Amino acid sequence: MDLQAWTYLIVGITFGIYIIIAFISKAASTGDFYIAGGGVHPLANGLATAADWMSAASFISMAGLISFMGYDGSVYLMGWTGGYVLLALLLAPYLRKFGKFTVPDFIGERYYSKTARTVAVLCTLFISFTYVAGQMRGVGLVFARFLEVPINQGIYIGMGIVFIYAVLGGMKGITYTQVAQYCILIFAFMVPAIFISILMTGQAIPQLGFGSKMENGQYILQKLDQLHQELGFAAYTSGRKSMIDVFCITAALMVGTAGLPHVIVRFFTVPRVRDARISAGWALLFIAILYTAAPAIAVFGRVNLIETVNNEPVSEMPEWFHSWRETNLIQFEDKNNDDRIQYLADEEENELYIDRDIMVLANPEIAQLPAWVAALVAAGGLAAALSTAAGLLLVTSTSIAHDLLKQNLYPELSEKGELRVARITAAFAVGVAGFFGIMNFGFVAQVVAFAFGFSASSFFPAIVMGIFSKRMNKEGAIAGMIAGLAFTAAYIVYFKIFFPENNLPENWFLGISPEGIGVIGMLVNFGVSIAISSFTKSPPLEIEKIVDDIRFPRGAGKGSDH
Repeated sequence: MDLQAWTYLIVGITFGIYIIIAFISKAASTGDFYIAGGGVHPLANGLATAADWMSAASFISMAGLISFMGYDGSVYLMGWTGGYVLLALLLAPYLRKFGKFTVPDFIGERYYSKTARTVAVLCTLFISFTYVAGQMRGVGLVFARFLEVPINQGIYIGMGIVFIYAVLGGMKGITYTQVAQYCILIFAFMVPAIFISILMTGQAIPQLGFGSKMENGQYILQKLDQLHQELGFAAYTSGRKSMIDVFCITAALMVGTAGLPHVIVRFFTVPRVRDARISAGWALLFIAILYTAAPAIAVFGRVNLIETVNNEPVSEMPEWFHSWRETNLIQFEDKNNDDRIQYLADEEENELYIDRDIMVLANPEIAQLPAWVAALVAAGGLAAALSTAAGLLLVTSTSIAHDLLKQNLYPELSEKGELRVARITAAFAVGVAGFFGIMNFGFVAQVVAFAFGFSASSFFPAIVMGIFSKRMNKEGAIAGMIAGLAFTAAYIVYFKIFFPENNLPENWFLGISPEGIGVIGMLVNFGVSIAISSFTKSPPLEIEKIVDDIRFPRGAGKGSDH
């Protein structure tokens, strides 16, 4: 069978699995819809958390960024890995013990304010829709190449699949779908990595192949440095970003992770606080498999790509090159009319543009692996994008139905009515997510990095001070969230939407890029929160007791007792 036939077969089977699980796990109550009834096994929750966490940015885009950026691309690897550790150790157990299953619910109760809850809902929507735009873009990329449909049409198909299992199954359906999606995406990521590692270095373990020698006795990183320098690029293993920008991007991704509402909610789907800790450990193990392999895939793909395309006749390029050109994700302009591809660092002489997001998807084809391997990667990319998109859309519907309507505007709303509203809101959110995906605001990982910046500047300070500071009150938390998010959003919108031509290091504040500005937004949040709370009324005594209780290990076997 050819690649397209294999893709239809494998993707069709995986989509069938997701839909069957959604029907079997249909949510019958708000507890099922929001937190899967709170009875998920820690191992299953670890698998689901890993799938929820490893989005299209992790599967499709991260290795692509590392492949093109080299050393500088490691900020995504370090930030996202460290961020999950920060969340698992610093915040998740305390939030689980508090017993509220959404971030706005925690903020509303901890800061004893409907206004605080409403602000948190708005922050959730801002973060979630930014994040999900990257996922839908990833879905469109996969469909465009492997099923040969336009990117926008691919996004519509992805919206339909997410609609079925997110709206019907809620968190219960999403959880068990994500268990299947993790198995599919990690298999799809590692199989080609193992094959390519054996072909290039003789090592079956990609992580070891990354530091191994090729047949000519040269280390693969040395080979890549040599290729880069011959083409005028900076050495692959050298950094070009300023140290402050590297630090800020890494830190923004880390602390942004610790405030992501769709990841935090996963710790409420298990029965006990102890189970939350165990599932966090499992998830970290499952995440590490992909994250430690990503740099190897980036290097393998970059070496193969350069050696395949540079100074070669366009007419003799393999089929994958022309297929990707049809999607406009590879563009070639024969500037000197010699029918040969000049892939060079000099923009005036360079004739080839390659979208960074295609590297993982095109890797099996570039390495001339069997068609079924490339089709498997397509299924894995879809699994990664859809798993995270579903989690984000559920958080969005929960925030509106439970936190905004039930808790603030219509307390008399019945459970049946709340469940109906949650499903309607989820359906609406699917449509908005598709719109943002079609708008295409940048590379998948870049768009997702902005969502982490929003999370870092809004939720992280409010959650940390809500757990560890008895003095922090509602006035400080509300002002801090608004100030931090407003600053970060204004900076990103200015450079990425209104004046992209000014998006240069010399124009950035302190040399910090839009991807890293969330750290400054976080500091603004902390500063405003502490200043406002210092000259306003202290929280009620019962709130101070709750803060003491959630930090005390007594009752760790129970999830929601104060």
